[in-house]
Amino acid sequence: MTDERRDAGEAVDSVLVALADPTRRQLLELLAALGEVTATTLAARLPVSRQAVVKHLAVLDAAGLVSGGRVGREVRYAVRPAALDATARWMAALAVDWDRRLADIKHAAEAAEAGGAGGTGEREGEAGGSG
Repeated sequence: MTDERRDAGEAVDSVLVALADPTRRQLLELLAALGEVTATTLAARLPVSRQAVVKHLAVLDAAGLVSGGRVGREVRYAVRPAALDATARWMAALAVDWDRRLADIKHAAEAAEAGGAGGTGEREGEAGGSG
């Protein structure tokens, strides 16, 4: 595995870990809806403390999903869609691969059914007739 693919895989991992928490998903949704806001503004809309919001924002920031920028005395947070887009592309590629694999299994099962249907029916008939 190349360093680039490993880095991309680690980025997807950190996004999925960050999004595994429902509070962090809510924060991301709020940021997407509200635009650039402070942790205090976000905490006012959630049933968690400002300190908890800041900790969750740090996880989202480490995953590349949000960024915080100082404006005067405040830190304003905003969504960074690139990491989420990369994760969505990875998931889409995974879905295409699984669709291909499932189609291959379906074709193999249909071929086996078409090739073995006549012989199976005769054996069942023979077994049923002698019992």
